Amino acid sequence: MKPFRMAIASLVFITTALLALPALGQSKGNATLAGKIVDDQGQPVADATVVALMVGQSETVSATTDKKGEWKLKNLAEGQWRVEASKEGLETTRQVVEIRNAKVPTVSMTMAKETAKADPTVEINTAVAHAAELAQAGKIPEARKIYEDLLVKYPSVFQLEGLIARTYAVEGQSAKAMEHLNIALEKDPSNAELKVLQADLMMEAGDKAGAKAILDAVDLTQVKDPFPFINAAIVTINEGKGDEAAASLTKLLAQFPTQNEIYYYRGRAYVVAKKYDEAKADLEKFIAAAPAAKETADAKRILDQLAKR
Repeated sequence: MKPFRMAIASLVFITTALLALPALGQSKGNATLAGKIVDDQGQPVADATVVALMVGQSETVSATTDKKGEWKLKNLAEGQWRVEASKEGLETTRQVVEIRNAKVPTVSMTMAKETAKADPTVEINTAVAHAAELAQAGKIPEARKIYEDLLVKYPSVFQLEGLIARTYAVEGQSAKAMEHLNIALEKDPSNAELKVLQADLMMEAGDKAGAKAILDAVDLTQVKDPFPFINAAIVTINEGKGDEAAASLTKLLAQFPTQNEIYYYRGRAYVVAKKYDEAKADLEKFIAAAPAAKETADAKRILDQLAKR
């Protein structure tokens, strides 16, 4: 079965504002985080929105400052929290706060008047492109650090969670990969590439049926890599379901007509389905197209067996 890890590529991010969502499933605790916000003249900032996100979680909690510029968030768990304050006309400001052993620091923030500034997407895309180069060079931890630093600065750019997940997947850290992947999928549940990665991780964990169900629902026109689908077909072939595997590989071949391995595996599926003429045609086509492939020797062996029938 072929291993699958999606290539880490640059993405275009549009949003940078941290969205205030209800705290559904957020980690609960007894800590209260409080703070005060002033402007660059030292005056309290009223009606500013304060949003906090616990690292490793997907939901946020929020509050609004009073006339004194003060705010409070209750029932927080111990851990690291990203805190962001925003108000129209003022610069958004952010801090990372650590809650440990019931010690809760007071969060003091200053918001300056908003000034014209460069589009953050330029910074994000430049950094992500550099991280992709590092990842392709095998420097996975270095690439992940870039994504993590960007996420601290731009916590609403959830696509970074998907990129972090991929770096963990490349390293074989499936649990960590799934942790970040779930956050990204919660924000973008229809993302085909994320769903394919999810299926790949589930396949590795032994949940073959669950992985296949996900892949069956994915729009192939949105997919860039066929190998998770080939892996799912291999499982189906091994279960003796040749016709089913051949049908799925035929659909895959329509989307990836130059992926020669598909002919090999469809040939294997046809053998299981006892459709020997179709198997012979696919295996011969595979050998002609990929004479040096590692599967070629096995394809020739199957053809020899078919010739003796």
